[in-house]
Amino acid sequence: MKKSFIVIGIAAVIALSGCGNGNTNNQGKANNNNNQQETNTGMDGMNHSGSSEAPKGLMEAKNPKFEVGSQAIIKAEHMPGMNKATATIVGAYDTTVYAVSYTPTTGGEKVKNHKWVIQEDIKDSDDQPYKPGDEVVLNAEHMPGMKGAAATIDTAEKTTIYMVDYTPTTGGKLVKNHKWLTESELSAK
Repeated sequence: MKKSFIVIGIAAVIALSGCGNGNTNNQGKANNNNNQQETNTGMDGMNHSGSSEAPKGLMEAKNPKFEVGSQAIIKAEHMPGMNKATATIVGAYDTTVYAVSYTPTTGGEKVKNHKWVIQEDIKDSDDQPYKPGDEVVLNAEHMPGMKGAAATIDTAEKTTIYMVDYTPTTGGKLVKNHKWLTESELSAK
């Protein structure tokens, strides 16, 4: 009986340690508006599904490699179970995409190299792209404590970005409207 409790305790510690920390590229999705939607709240307490509404001013891609409604294979691990999952493309947009480092407004460790924030996710941004090292304020709610956080631009790239639906390879509910994946993070099915 005592061994069972030890095994269960060790399993719980291992499972909880896999939920991510502030220094990973894990990326949750928060509800960006008041629309009702299906959600997928994981062990980390984040709502991994997001609003299907694109940020104001975001332009649809004219010639995306992956058309809206098509499927692709994800080649990124922003969250557990994402890599190698089949994605359905629900939005394709042309913009500048950024990896950023920031300290959450809710406290905690600095999040390094968070992928991805787009031009339209930055407070008071205009059409001019930012450069690595620039300081900005985030207007996205991909993770708790992100909105309103001061951030440093780590990388910048003009590209097509995608909003996708996918079911994690680790099991669980369909993640709807995941924001964002770059074209290089998807491959043909």
